[in-house]
Amino acid sequence: MTDAPAASPTAAVLVIGNEVLSGRTKDANLSHIAATLAGIGVPVREARVVPDVEAEIIAALDALRHRYTYVFTTGGIGPTHDDITSACVAKAFGVALERNAEAVARLERHYNDPALLNEARLRMADIPAGAVLIDNPVSQAPGFRIGNVHVLAGVPRIMQAMLDGLLPKLQGGPAIHARTVSCSLGEGTIAKDLGDIQARFPTVDIGSYPYFRNGFFGVSLVLRGTDESAVEAAAAEVAGMVTALGGTPTVTIGTAE
Repeated sequence: MTDAPAASPTAAVLVIGNEVLSGRTKDANLSHIAATLAGIGVPVREARVVPDVEAEIIAALDALRHRYTYVFTTGGIGPTHDDITSACVAKAFGVALERNAEAVARLERHYNDPALLNEARLRMADIPAGAVLIDNPVSQAPGFRIGNVHVLAGVPRIMQAMLDGLLPKLQGGPAIHARTVSCSLGEGTIAKDLGDIQARFPTVDIGSYPYFRNGFFGVSLVLRGTDESAVEAAAAEVAGMVTALGGTPTVTIGTAE
């Protein structure tokens, strides 16, 4: 059974963890989630990073879940005292946090030794009442879905495995088509003409992303939209603009630089 969102679904990502805000851990999950969801026509429209603080997690959840079709959280579902995401999600939805029998059974099979499955690890089986478990094929401790909120692990390998299992259950939107026009012109040189092209193609999102590579500056102009013919037409105009301004455009399908 798949979730049934609106015709043009959107998503938000909530990254939870003091270690991300402190700079100790570099988040690798947001970009993976955004790229994966874009592949099924679900654009990520907002991302937030919050500390392991109950009030801030709940406030962010309440803001995001009422605005977007899907919300994906990462982090805070492990066995230590600062892993409070599950309890916060339960409070946000006004339900009890319960020890889930199926989650316990999965952990028992994984550890296969009662001495290893201590109370700290059993905390990973505490799930909001009414939530549906999300499979974790790596270490078995499940994530869960309640309402439109999908609670995933913070460890990238585990998060990615969880998300892979979720994809068939998500209802995507129209395919998102992309073209990239790269050149060695500066943004100041192309800004006016690029703005004019954007105005002529309001259904196409055009982004300008400078880079420094192999000792040279350049810019990648990325065009995205659900109307492939509009994206192609806009990309052709952008390439023509670059040529007219003395540059050499390189056009690729997708968003690679």
